[in-house]
Amino acid sequence: MTKTISEKTLETMKNFAEQYAKRTGTYFCADPSVTAVVIQGLARHKEELGAPLCPCRHYEDKEAEVKDGYWNCPCVPMRERKECHCMLFITPDNEFAGDKQEISWQDLTSVKY
Repeated sequence: MTKTISEKTLETMKNFAEQYAKRTGTYFCADPSVTAVVIQGLARHKEELGAPLCPCRHYEDKEAEVKDGYWNCPCVPMRERKECHCMLFITPDNEFAGDKQEISWQDLTSVKY
Protein backbone atom coordinates (compact mmCIF):
# COMPACT_ATOMS: atom_id res chain seq x y z
CA MET A 1 0.00 0.00 0.00
CA THR A 2 1.35 3.40 -0.99
CA LYS A 3 1.22 6.16 1.58
CA THR A 4 -0.45 9.34 0.32
CA ILE A 5 1.65 12.48 0.20
CA SER A 6 0.11 15.36 2.11
CA GLU A 7 -1.11 18.27 0.01
CA LYS A 8 0.95 20.64 2.16
CA THR A 9 4.22 18.79 1.48
CA LEU A 10 3.43 18.52 -2.22
CA GLU A 11 2.70 22.25 -2.36
CA THR A 12 5.95 22.98 -0.50
CA MET A 13 8.00 20.96 -2.99
CA LYS A 14 6.12 22.50 -5.93
CA ASN A 15 6.94 25.99 -4.67
CA PHE A 16 10.56 25.03 -4.02
CA ALA A 17 10.99 23.62 -7.55
CA GLU A 18 9.39 26.64 -9.21
CA GLN A 19 11.46 29.13 -7.23
CA TYR A 20 14.68 27.18 -7.76
CA ALA A 21 14.11 26.94 -11.52
CA LYS A 22 13.55 30.69 -11.74
CA ARG A 23 16.56 31.46 -9.57
CA THR A 24 18.90 29.23 -11.57
CA GLY A 25 17.58 29.98 -15.08
CA THR A 26 16.58 26.36 -15.61
CA TYR A 27 13.33 24.95 -16.95
CA PHE A 28 11.10 21.98 -16.34
CA CYS A 29 10.96 19.09 -18.79
CA ALA A 30 8.80 19.62 -21.87
CA ASP A 31 6.76 16.63 -20.64
CA PRO A 32 4.99 17.81 -17.46
CA SER A 33 4.51 14.23 -16.27
CA VAL A 34 8.29 13.98 -15.75
CA THR A 35 8.23 17.11 -13.59
CA ALA A 36 5.19 15.84 -11.68
CA VAL A 37 6.72 12.46 -10.85
CA VAL A 38 9.98 14.01 -9.66
CA ILE A 39 8.24 16.60 -7.45
CA GLN A 40 6.00 13.87 -6.01
CA GLY A 41 9.06 11.74 -5.30
CA LEU A 42 10.80 14.63 -3.57
CA ALA A 43 7.67 15.25 -1.47
CA ARG A 44 7.43 11.57 -0.53
CA HIS A 45 11.06 11.53 0.61
CA LYS A 46 10.55 14.80 2.49
CA GLU A 47 7.72 13.18 4.45
CA GLU A 48 9.32 9.76 4.95
CA LEU A 49 12.95 10.78 5.48
CA GLY A 50 12.77 14.44 6.51
CA ALA A 51 14.67 15.63 3.42
CA PRO A 52 13.96 15.81 -0.32
CA LEU A 53 16.33 13.02 -1.35
CA CYS A 54 16.65 12.61 -5.13
CA PRO A 55 13.90 10.14 -6.07
CA CYS A 56 15.59 9.01 -9.29
CA ARG A 57 18.47 7.08 -7.79
CA HIS A 58 18.78 3.76 -5.98
CA TYR A 59 20.14 3.85 -2.43
CA GLU A 60 21.22 0.97 -0.23
CA ASP A 61 20.52 3.13 2.84
CA LYS A 62 18.29 6.16 2.28
CA GLU A 63 18.72 7.45 5.84
CA ALA A 64 22.51 7.49 5.44
CA GLU A 65 22.18 9.30 2.11
CA VAL A 66 19.96 11.95 3.70
CA LYS A 67 22.56 12.55 6.41
CA ASP A 68 25.34 12.78 3.81
CA GLY A 69 23.34 15.46 1.97
CA TYR A 70 24.96 14.89 -1.43
CA TRP A 71 21.74 13.76 -3.14
CA ASN A 72 19.34 16.00 -1.21
CA CYS A 73 17.65 18.29 -3.73
CA PRO A 74 19.17 20.42 -5.06
CA CYS A 75 21.97 17.88 -5.17
CA VAL A 76 25.65 18.72 -5.40
CA PRO A 77 25.87 18.14 -9.19
CA MET A 78 22.96 20.54 -9.68
CA ARG A 79 24.35 23.20 -7.37
CA GLU A 80 27.85 22.97 -8.82
CA ARG A 81 27.28 22.28 -12.54
CA LYS A 82 23.54 22.56 -13.23
CA GLU A 83 23.38 18.81 -13.89
CA CYS A 84 20.04 17.39 -12.77
CA HIS A 85 19.87 13.60 -12.99
CA CYS A 86 16.08 13.73 -12.58
CA MET A 87 15.51 16.20 -15.42
CA LEU A 88 13.61 18.48 -13.06
CA PHE A 89 15.92 21.45 -13.57
CA ILE A 90 17.06 21.54 -17.20
CA THR A 91 19.27 24.11 -18.86
CA PRO A 92 17.68 25.84 -21.88
CA ASP A 93 20.13 24.22 -24.32
CA ASN A 94 18.96 20.70 -23.39
CA GLU A 95 16.68 19.07 -25.99
CA PHE A 96 14.24 17.99 -23.24
CA ALA A 97 13.85 21.48 -21.75
CA GLY A 98 10.42 23.00 -21.93
CA ASP A 99 9.67 26.69 -21.64
CA LYS A 100 8.04 26.56 -18.21
CA GLN A 101 9.33 27.21 -14.72
CA GLU A 102 5.97 26.46 -13.17
CA ILE A 103 3.69 23.44 -13.08
CA SER A 104 -0.07 23.57 -12.61
CA TRP A 105 -1.64 21.78 -9.69
CA GLN A 106 -3.63 19.73 -12.19
CA ASP A 107 -0.49 18.58 -14.03
CA LEU A 108 1.24 17.88 -10.73
CA THR A 109 -1.55 15.71 -9.35
CA SER A 110 -2.74 13.99 -12.56
CA VAL A 111 0.22 11.59 -12.53
CA LYS A 112 0.64 9.02 -9.76
CA TYR A 113 4.13 8.42 -8.43
